[in-house]
Amino acid sequence: MRKAWLLAWCLGCSSLASAQDAAWPSPPVDSAAALEAQIPALARQWLADYRDADADAEREQTHLMRLQLVAGRYREAIETIHALRERRAGTAPVQATTLFLQYELYADAKLRGERSLLPALRRGFARLDDRAAAQALPAFGANLTRARQDLDAALEKQHGKTAVPRSEALELVRLYLFHRVYTELLPQMPTFTAEDEARRYTIERDIVVPGADGASLRGLVVRPKSAHGPQPALLGFTIYVNDDWSLSDAKAAAAHGYVGVVVYSRGKAGSPGPVAPYEHDGADAAAAIAWIARQPWCDGRVGMYGNSYNSFTQWAAAKHRPPALKAMMTSASTAPGIDVPMQGNVFLNFLYPWPLWTASNATLDGDSYGDQARWQRLDRTWYESGRAYRDLPKIDGAPNPVYSRWLQHPGYDAYWQAMTPQGDEFARIDIPVLAVTGYFDGARVGVQHYYDEHLRHRPNADHTLLIGPWGHFAMQTGVVRFVEGYQVDPSALIDLPELRYQWFDHVFRGSPKPESLRDRVNYQVMGADVWKHAPSIEAMANERLRLYLQPATRAAEGTLAEKKPGGNAFSAQIVNFSDRKDADWTSPAESLLDKLDPRGGLAFVSEPFAAPVELSGLFSGRLDFLTNKHDMDLTVSLYERMADGRYLLLAWHLGRASYAKDRDRRELLKPGKRQTLDFHSERLVSRRLQAGSRLVIVLAINKQRDMQINYGSGKDVSDETIADAAEPMRLRWYGNSHIDVPLAR
Repeated sequence: MRKAWLLAWCLGCSSLASAQDAAWPSPPVDSAAALEAQIPALARQWLADYRDADADAEREQTHLMRLQLVAGRYREAIETIHALRERRAGTAPVQATTLFLQYELYADAKLRGERSLLPALRRGFARLDDRAAAQALPAFGANLTRARQDLDAALEKQHGKTAVPRSEALELVRLYLFHRVYTELLPQMPTFTAEDEARRYTIERDIVVPGADGASLRGLVVRPKSAHGPQPALLGFTIYVNDDWSLSDAKAAAAHGYVGVVVYSRGKAGSPGPVAPYEHDGADAAAAIAWIARQPWCDGRVGMYGNSYNSFTQWAAAKHRPPALKAMMTSASTAPGIDVPMQGNVFLNFLYPWPLWTASNATLDGDSYGDQARWQRLDRTWYESGRAYRDLPKIDGAPNPVYSRWLQHPGYDAYWQAMTPQGDEFARIDIPVLAVTGYFDGARVGVQHYYDEHLRHRPNADHTLLIGPWGHFAMQTGVVRFVEGYQVDPSALIDLPELRYQWFDHVFRGSPKPESLRDRVNYQVMGADVWKHAPSIEAMANERLRLYLQPATRAAEGTLAEKKPGGNAFSAQIVNFSDRKDADWTSPAESLLDKLDPRGGLAFVSEPFAAPVELSGLFSGRLDFLTNKHDMDLTVSLYERMADGRYLLLAWHLGRASYAKDRDRRELLKPGKRQTLDFHSERLVSRRLQAGSRLVIVLAINKQRDMQINYGSGKDVSDETIADAAEPMRLRWYGNSHIDVPLAR
């Protein structure tokens, strides 16, 4: 199970591995502090030996710039930064304007002999317009404590060594530079930010906004001083109470000529009442939209934007169809009951800490949420104990009332359905919707759900989909060159944060529609370095290749065969739920793998493709099987095995068999009886498969410490314990089982 959209605490660096990882000299030192003191001298030495060894020229220039800064060659570093901006200008012109501005201003101050960075900040931002300034400012914040910890860990790793691998040396330089620059930068930011905001914006903090049913919400408003008269308002409605994040978003909207508004969920930021994630946001957001439209600074039109939870709140508001809501730009949209806290009706452990983070106080409980040792310990203790999934709070030693409430609703019942549009409510959503997601975004399941339901109930809906090789936070932070080990094609490096305002300008101001949105479905073909556009997901392909899951003979792997088999051949699978010797196993964090670890699953491999072929769309299939259990949780994963032997995870399906026909109504399996199960992947993908590539299917029963375990007894899975496992699960997968793969030839 992938966890690509779990919030990552990182300092913002792409993969550092290079094609030539030769060792660089380093004098042995007695302590980490002594090594840290030598890093500038080492940087000068390493810089003398530096050669562009990576095929990614932009990444190599970035390494060079960091070495130059640490070595004190500030003028050269500024020249390198300017060269990097020229390189980036073709794909992200607004981002290019301010790329590495913090480092340029640091170098400028050092060249001038200034002891404070404040004069450099004033000079640097004086030449920026509102848009560029709003784009740049988020990069001027950091968690210095975390930066120090990361640097200390990297220093300790090199203790006593006389040589450092090139990639580790470059990482050490990055961490050293980051800590050094931000140690000087952060103390100046409160003074500078206040000056810059006063010059550009009118900001109202801690405003009171009426919610539904007499609720009182809190938020903030940012208006551009450059605008005259009422303007459309762009609303972010969120449970994430962080004024720095919210102010940055609202200022970005104001910098583009809109009124930026952020409103927090009920019970947050001083709003009275308990916090109940998902439950009141739709009605409250609709009430907030009505209030915004009545304000003298708003022209009566409101657009909504936001990522993840903040994308869910848009659909929750649209359920009530407030008249002033004129457009939505959703991205990485979560859909409660569909992809969080469960997918395919299977609850996922990585969501367990989330309500403690968001609902335990009026802001955010980052200390508990960030305590990874606690959550890993909880997963392992629960898994090894074999206790009921509902016992997680008892094992943790602290209540988790929100998660416990969720567990009372294992089906997609009225509790979940009340949170987002259903049926005719989708049909009434008659405003433009832009949905953005990525092939590496775990929340693309939610994006797919909203897209499918909107078009099913309103076939002529103005609903545009954009998807590329991006992760969960790309819409917020921008596209990165490497995602889960995969190197993104140059054509996919579009400026997603700026696309937000290009699209709203199109809706509200009649500007041309962004070039990337030529049709209803717009997708980047991984490996082909091209964009394509189609009127529907079905139209992405012109053929569906059916491959049958044939059992292995002497080989360890079965085959994916185009020819339908004869007879009753089957692949046997046994899953011993009582065996917990695999407690240390975790699913790979990367999607691009050197080798495949099916871990008890069955692998089926196709013949190699004789010529390149494009796989675009959603794969599906039918499984013909017999089991001795009443239920099972199943993962069907689709990989490309490239000619060089590496594997790329393309898409997968996760689901509980008893809910395969209906997310709300459970229908248990019939032990000992041959039966079928249809599945449809909710994870859209487009990839050009090269000649020599093969398709691989891995069929696995879920048994791991980071998700609910279905023992197959037929009881509520949250109540099952290891005692319910009884005898091992025995499966026969018959050769009539098949997958259907969408191809564009």
